[in-house]
Amino acid sequence: MTDGQVPRGRIRRTMPLAGFTARAAGGRLVAGLREKAGDTGAVDRFHEKTAERYTELLGHSKGVLMKAGQIFSSIDMSGANDGRISPYERALTRLQTQSPPMEPALARSVLESELGMPVHQAYATFTGEPISAASIGQVHRATLHDGRDVVVKIQYPGVAQAIQDDLANTELVTTFLRVTFALLDRRYAIDLPATARDISHQIKEELDYKQEAANISAFHQLFCGHPFIRVPEAVPELSTGRVLTMTYVDGVDWAEAQQADQDLKNTWAEALWRFSLAPLQHDSAFYTDLHPGNYRFGLDGSLGIVDFGSVKTLSERHRLAWIRMVAASIQQRSADLYSTMKEAGFLPAESTMSNEEALRWMNDINTDATLPQPVTYTPQLIDRNLNALDSSLSRRISLPPDLIYLVRFPLGVRSAMSKLGATVSARSAAADMIGIAEPETPLGVRHVAWVRERGLPFGLEPRGQSEVGARP
Repeated sequence: MTDGQVPRGRIRRTMPLAGFTARAAGGRLVAGLREKAGDTGAVDRFHEKTAERYTELLGHSKGVLMKAGQIFSSIDMSGANDGRISPYERALTRLQTQSPPMEPALARSVLESELGMPVHQAYATFTGEPISAASIGQVHRATLHDGRDVVVKIQYPGVAQAIQDDLANTELVTTFLRVTFALLDRRYAIDLPATARDISHQIKEELDYKQEAANISAFHQLFCGHPFIRVPEAVPELSTGRVLTMTYVDGVDWAEAQQADQDLKNTWAEALWRFSLAPLQHDSAFYTDLHPGNYRFGLDGSLGIVDFGSVKTLSERHRLAWIRMVAASIQQRSADLYSTMKEAGFLPAESTMSNEEALRWMNDINTDATLPQPVTYTPQLIDRNLNALDSSLSRRISLPPDLIYLVRFPLGVRSAMSKLGATVSARSAAADMIGIAEPETPLGVRHVAWVRERGLPFGLEPRGQSEVGARP
């Protein structure tokens, strides 16, 4: 990004990926021949170099490809490798925190153009160097004239048009998924085009910083006074479609969190699990960004969330259906689970799946809720979840397009819990949040007390459609 602009044009965006794929295929063949000829380690060296080049390609592409790379870097796929992290996962992880930033002068120029005022008029202080640079924009620290500490997210010039170009090429994200699965040596029985559309829609949503400001305001209101979940406040008067200002949320970052005391990591993991489940309990808007760099971990066990660009609003029908499915799975009621899946469209009308097979599928994709409690999240546990997506049962499930993320997003949450090595009473948390049991953990007691104090409904109680994430 030497000129500060994201490369544009369909050919300029797709040719690097196509060229990389061809070179990688040829290189793998040559490395294999060299190893057979006695060059020990040739294949491993090939994968190390290829992982570095692939990550560099995605990092400099910005937009769709880099964001898609971030999504996959957030899923723990080391279980199939006996706990060893592949060079691709290790390299892709850098996409979560590292990206070539804009020059300071360009960032200030974009900021002043968007806000229509000089930086010193908008902010009492503004840090020229970004604290992070990601796939769509970069983030700076600042303070307001009223003394509040804030962060300012500035979108890269040209990234919106580059993403529109990418999304116009309907095969691009599908090709990315195919290439990434091949590099990671994984095979899943998922609908690649449907998954690509889901990811593409998520990325497109993140371009609109005004909508993200509205999402922040809605989630801030929803979690107001929560005992351990912290959401920033948006500053609408200093936010536009390409600039977002929100209050600063303190806490250690993801890298530091992984080095913390295990009891503290267990607390953070339960807080994260409860945050991800909260919309099932008392709302219809789900936070769907898998990027662990979006979390801020408080030393008091609290969890801060700092990015709300990707929010999925679930219909009340599907929300209730999913809760009933979770409840039936926890209580092992196979007939009720089957009938709910049929009514919600998870099973086609001509399905021959039995009640017991439906329960086995639900248990497979929610393994943590079926094991003896509390459960310790490990790469092997995540691998069981991943393998469930490639099972013969999964091939017989007709997942409604709007619910693809209900499989994808929990996998990312569980992967974060695995990387924390956390031990959590997952079944208890799910049960008390959907209203079929009383809480059994200290965090559960605090959460349920907050729900009752706020007068919020529990999971199986119907409510109106949420405003969060909704567009006019």
